[in-house]
Amino acid sequence: MTIVVTTPTGHVGSRVVRLLVQAGVRPRVLVRDPARLDEATRARVDVRRGDLTDAGFVREAAAGARTVFWVDPTPHAAADPIEASLRTAAPLVEAARVGDVGRVVLLSSIGAEKRHGVGHIDALAGIEEQLDATGADVLHLRCAYFFTNLLLDLEGLSRGVLTTAFDPDRPMPWVDPRDIGDVVAARLLNDTWQGRVVQAVHGPEDLTFRQVARILTQALGRTIRIDPVGDDEVRDALRAAGMPPSAVEGIVGMTAGSRDLVPEQPRDLLTTTPTPLSGWAHARLRPLLER
Repeated sequence: MTIVVTTPTGHVGSRVVRLLVQAGVRPRVLVRDPARLDEATRARVDVRRGDLTDAGFVREAAAGARTVFWVDPTPHAAADPIEASLRTAAPLVEAARVGDVGRVVLLSSIGAEKRHGVGHIDALAGIEEQLDATGADVLHLRCAYFFTNLLLDLEGLSRGVLTTAFDPDRPMPWVDPRDIGDVVAARLLNDTWQGRVVQAVHGPEDLTFRQVARILTQALGRTIRIDPVGDDEVRDALRAAGMPPSAVEGIVGMTAGSRDLVPEQPRDLLTTTPTPLSGWAHARLRPLLER
């Protein structure tokens, strides 16, 4: 069984690689800089060095694989993020279409089911549709809002401020990326599923940003208050940072398009993962802020 893992040093990919290795599998990892893998991991994986934006590299590295775990590497700040995401995934889609790849597990997102109007998430919807059309076995994991998104504003949290453009009183699912990695690894190791499968990964509970602030206050040992901002404020800040218009709208759209979202799949045994935000914040976020 040949399993290809993209972004193997990311929050999700690193967990997937570790679990596959512990299961006795030698995964093929596609990585730009092998030095980012620790020495013990490098000795237990098949390293293919290259850039996921290089179509030739992706086709060659994925050829003959039973399953590919695909994580879109396109940064939200890309000049045209939706176009870049679709272009980057094109070699994988073609490999699946011609049979060079048997199965694909896609790290998608809640909101992709809307198909349009959710900013950069629209690219994941497009990749889902293109993979569906190949006839290969495909699994779309539609994941909730990552705990690790809180790491994007450590400076604000260090000042006791949690800034958000989401409705601070609307519950939404939150998830630990390590738990996503557990689901991914289980699916990669299960060789029986077929056809088109969609599975949400919701995390243990839906939380409002006000609830998140209270949880962080207790877990971090410091008062965290909410600072709600509007879409135009976010646009102004992103433009001031030098981001191109399509990137700005791709970022703003992910929030704006998700405000009325009801996930396609409900919370149940299949979609719910265990790690609470409080435990993650105490173990992962608190040490970073205390430094």
